[in-house]
Amino acid sequence: MTLRLRDSLSLPGNSSKANEDAFAHGPAGAVVFDGATGLGEPLLPGTSDAAWVARFGARRLMAHLEAGLSGAKAVDAALRDAAHSFVGLARRPPQETWEMPFASMMFCVGVEGGIEAHWFGDCAAVIAAPGGDAFIVGEALASKGAERERVAQLAAQSGIAPTSGPGRAEFLPALRQARNRVNKADGYFLFGPDEAALGQARVRRLDLAPGSRILLASDGFLALVSDYGRYSLNALIDRAGEGLAELGAELRAIEQTDPDGRAFPRFKQSDDATALFLEFA
Repeated sequence: MTLRLRDSLSLPGNSSKANEDAFAHGPAGAVVFDGATGLGEPLLPGTSDAAWVARFGARRLMAHLEAGLSGAKAVDAALRDAAHSFVGLARRPPQETWEMPFASMMFCVGVEGGIEAHWFGDCAAVIAAPGGDAFIVGEALASKGAERERVAQLAAQSGIAPTSGPGRAEFLPALRQARNRVNKADGYFLFGPDEAALGQARVRRLDLAPGSRILLASDGFLALVSDYGRYSLNALIDRAGEGLAELGAELRAIEQTDPDGRAFPRFKQSDDATALFLEFA
């Protein structure tokens, strides 16, 4: 089965900073990564550890898939690659988990009669069969609701605008505490240079009819549904077929009307936003 790329988009949230999203695609599969914003000084060369783990993960995942590995084995092989490379590149070992780079991921692999979705965190896939209603794979909508509540609470406690950014000293203790739970049994799992995540990706097998549409997206793009309520899932995937660039422009226009995040609580005025529009053939 083939996943045919119809359109792609990846917008940085801030033009002066690295885009910490990444994507890759081929006939056998496609993936979107969303690097988690760093909460301290970088440990790796370059401007952003989050950008490194997203780009590295996308490259290695597709390389392993194209080499013939199954989706699950490709994910675990890419995790091992990231762990090995991080040890060689880091200027010092991390002392706490929050110092490590992590990323959310949605990886879809074509299989006989459909796709297999593998994911970490809040990247998602919106899928619609011909003539059918769209549905979402992943936890993006639920997790965004929880994040809005946390942003609003932290901002109210600190007396600063929600969009002051996750790097603000007022926000850092709570964010670091949450990040320390990554890849722990009592926490949540993300892609990163940490073999504790081996075998922990969520997996769902879906039977699809030819012509089904698939929108892979980071949570920054899905804010059009989850945060801003501009589109339903059906309307979003229909509009995606008309062009992702127009949706990206609409997303940024909404955010510019609420720069402080008072109407739509969030940590940044604009997050990185990435989407792939695919057809199952």
